[in-house]
Amino acid sequence: MTRTPKLFVPAITPFAADLSPDAARFVVNCKTLLADGADGLAPFGTTSEANSMSVAERMAMLDVLIDAGIGPKRLIPGTGCAALPDTIALTRHAVRHGCLGALVLPPFYYKGVPEAGLVDSFSAVIDAVADSGLRIYLYHIPQMTGVPITLTLIEALLHKHPGVFVGLKDSSGNWDNTKATIEAFPELEIYSASEALIPQNVAAGGAGCISASANVNARNIVGLMRALGTPDEATVAAGVTEVRKIFEGLPLIPAIKAATARRHGDASYARVRPPFVALSDAHDDRISRVAELAFSTESA
Repeated sequence: MTRTPKLFVPAITPFAADLSPDAARFVVNCKTLLADGADGLAPFGTTSEANSMSVAERMAMLDVLIDAGIGPKRLIPGTGCAALPDTIALTRHAVRHGCLGALVLPPFYYKGVPEAGLVDSFSAVIDAVADSGLRIYLYHIPQMTGVPITLTLIEALLHKHPGVFVGLKDSSGNWDNTKATIEAFPELEIYSASEALIPQNVAAGGAGCISASANVNARNIVGLMRALGTPDEATVAAGVTEVRKIFEGLPLIPAIKAATARRHGDASYARVRPPFVALSDAHDDRISRVAELAFSTESA
């Protein structure tokens, strides 16, 4: 199955001086990302510092986006938490807003739990939300959670809850795993977390990309998707990969926020919540290079 690839951006969460979520800057930046050509947003995941935010904050910020006129069908908010009631509350809230789906981590505090327990956890969310509009995108990021979304787990979930699970974000960095998931479940939308994998993802039947560096480089990533199969593909891919590699050599989230601050000319965007620390000035040359690659065609 060949799909038209899509880009969803896991939008950063700006914070005010008191470290509360900055709603105004959040809306400005999210609208900028959509104007860059992104198909939608996947807020409140890893890049959004969601696990440093309360349930109430995450709900309020989703309300802010929708109240600002961003259509819910362009949103796949992260709703997975370690605590089952928190996952239920956030998922129910997203469904009531009519979001395209919910990006759901497995319960991630306890490691080595049986897959039957993970099935029970997802089932408890589905049963509690009790809404036919629920659409779940699984979030596989085992280097952070320690709880993988395996092929056997996916198979069990699809069998038990047909029509509820519609996709997966694979942030493992393991292309072999992504490819195996696409091949095993062609009915699902499988997104890679690295734009460098877009050509392979799309060729294998994947759905596209949900990438942290799309916060900075969305226009060029969209450009790569459009250039697939054309003479321009290699050149565009090289530029996109260069930006990706710069970020891979830096503390990722602080660096993404520093580049976003550079774009908006507003240092407040660089603010992070502890335990993160803002990017030091020692990396200004790399952020300048990112700005040159990603923002050089923007008008003043």
